[in-house]
Amino acid sequence: GGPRRLLLVSNSTLHGGGYLGHCQQHIQSFLGQKVKRVLFIPYALHDRDAYARTAREKFESLGYGLDSIHESCDPVEAVRKSEAIFIGGGNTFRLLKALYDNSLIHEIRKRVLEDGIPYMGSSAGTNVATISINTTNDMPIVYPPSLQALGLVPFNINPHYLDPDVKSTHMGETREERIRQYHEEPNTPPVLGLREGAMLLVEGDKATLQGVTGARLFLRGKKPTEHEPGTDFSFLLTDSNPLNL
Repeated sequence: GGPRRLLLVSNSTLHGGGYLGHCQQHIQSFLGQKVKRVLFIPYALHDRDAYARTAREKFESLGYGLDSIHESCDPVEAVRKSEAIFIGGGNTFRLLKALYDNSLIHEIRKRVLEDGIPYMGSSAGTNVATISINTTNDMPIVYPPSLQALGLVPFNINPHYLDPDVKSTHMGETREERIRQYHEEPNTPPVLGLREGAMLLVEGDKATLQGVTGARLFLRGKKPTEHEPGTDFSFLLTDSNPLNL
């Protein structure tokens, strides 16, 4: 095994670019030369065939083969044999329910945390890499047996983090207010708001903010703080895990 290696991307498509276009160099740097094939998990979208085609086209253009787990007759075995895992975006509740339904939570954790294979997530795939999906932006269209997720890092992420629009007349809660409501509950972990175009690279006990936009960090009982690309977020990995995953 080796240290955990995670690339947690806020979004798969950035305005003006194609699928994973804004982070393709990060993907190649992250996966490197050793990885030949990536196991794709398309459970967050309903049309898994179309989703797998999109992902396969992109990864093949970067020099990697791609197998989609939904085409395997034994998803658990597919995870056990995988060289790298990529979980794409879509609905986080649908994704997490499918991971539980296919008995993949423990298997993915083992491959990533014990065997050290690379894990890449985008949007919902980033949400499920964290402690829980409590800070997703998605509607609960299905019910997973638990909101606890893979727990590859001991905090939560809010992908697609949006700043308040000062010109907007919309009276609903801002993203910041919703995260603050989450932190009104006891023992809630930090939440990293990843703007579109941002991603977090985790290598062992080191976490670095990458991409073209910044992030906003929310700690329970404290004022949120603003962070630029290049920020070292390693301290988030060493904080005690409130859920004891």
